[in-house]
Amino acid sequence: MSWIVTGMGAVAAPGDDVAAFFAALCAGRSAHAPLRGFDPTRYRARNAYEIDDRPDSGDVPLRASRWLERAVAAALRDAGMDERLGDVPVLVGTTLRELRSVELSWRDGVPFDPADLHFGAALGRRFGATRTYTVANACSASLYALGLGTDLLELDECDTVVVAGVDTITESTYGLLDRCYPEAPDRIRPFDRDRRGMLQGEGAVAVVLRRAADGPGPAGRSHATVRGVAINCDASHPSAPDAANIGVAIREAHERSGVRPDDIDLVMLHGTGTPLNDEAEVDAFADVFGAAAGRPYLTAIKSMTGHTAGASGLHSLVAGVEAMRTGTVPPIVHLDDPIDEVAGFRLVRGAAARAEGLSVAQVNSFGFGGLNAVAVVEKAV
Repeated sequence: MSWIVTGMGAVAAPGDDVAAFFAALCAGRSAHAPLRGFDPTRYRARNAYEIDDRPDSGDVPLRASRWLERAVAAALRDAGMDERLGDVPVLVGTTLRELRSVELSWRDGVPFDPADLHFGAALGRRFGATRTYTVANACSASLYALGLGTDLLELDECDTVVVAGVDTITESTYGLLDRCYPEAPDRIRPFDRDRRGMLQGEGAVAVVLRRAADGPGPAGRSHATVRGVAINCDASHPSAPDAANIGVAIREAHERSGVRPDDIDLVMLHGTGTPLNDEAEVDAFADVFGAAAGRPYLTAIKSMTGHTAGASGLHSLVAGVEAMRTGTVPPIVHLDDPIDEVAGFRLVRGAAARAEGLSVAQVNSFGFGGLNAVAVVEKAV
């Protein structure tokens, strides 16, 4: 079985809709900037990839919920659907939920209703959604939600599902990550010898899915087809990814999708710019693809968006869908001195690549605790 992507919406620091987001990526425009959301003097790192939509008076609660609402509304419009969702399932992948709002409430006394932590209340108010699920599964959360959404469709639990992801930068998480690396990262440099670690980004993203057998629905539009999603959790280590189990997820995604490595034209890498993740991802890719490893184009958009955590998998999926539609692959920026392990791979560096005939893309998403998710999507015909 396969599933049609009939609507898309995206909000991120490089652009606040799908068109602006993808145009910024193709232009190599990074949202990297000095940290603005809170006092940077408390940390070694001083930069992030923020959506700077705060009022002059300072930070405010529920920013993540507002981005999520915008992304879902855009995806519904794109799909030609009414915004009153009723019992249409909405699955939201996230790492932190509304943790920033909790911080503001605890420290500054800003009013916050705990019912808003998990997004169901916001989606109910905005869209009349009665069937919402929050999947807090680290940085692979939105692709986990995608897999759950396809399961609901395959089990005939619904004929349409909305899958989304959202996260915002929080003070506590910024501080936690600031202690993780021997040297503070200045920016995200995937697969570069000088990579030092990950910096946070933020935003939201949503797609509307239908069973391919049912057709594209009200708008009559098909952006792409989801061929298959594979997920696993190896629990091998709290933060260090395991290349072998990443390889298991990639192979299962190919099997579920009915493709082989030499069918893949584009790989949207997880690409966090951390020493352990980059090495594990490259090792798994090389092992699975073998002689075909030099064939697909490879890119990693976190070099421009920052790590958007629970939203990152679907952000990469939307970028991959647009790359197939336009024949343009966004570059990895700040990849100046590639590690030896990527020698011979078709990494898109520095500037976007023209790549006509892209038909099948693989999207990688890996999270702390060994939460691995891989999706395979096919260009709309």
